[in-house]
Amino acid sequence: MSAMKIEVLGTGCPKCKALEQTVREVVEELGVEAEITKVSAIEDIVARGVMMTPALAIDGEIRSSGRVLSPHDVRALLSGKE
Repeated sequence: MSAMKIEVLGTGCPKCKALEQTVREVVEELGVEAEITKVSAIEDIVARGVMMTPALAIDGEIRSSGRVLSPHDVRALLSGKE
């Protein structure tokens, strides 16, 4: 199985940084094989249809936007039990 591709979309605001940190912590905690990238170019974010940041995409699908997810929420999304 290939690594999960996780993208944190945001321009670098404190909320975007908080979401990225939470995602990294949960991925490490769960031992999930994942490639985490940050998408910060506004044109790339808008091209994905995201109007509010921070946003989270998993394997190319936007799963959340406009809020900082809790560790519980991130765990649920990564395990497919949201």
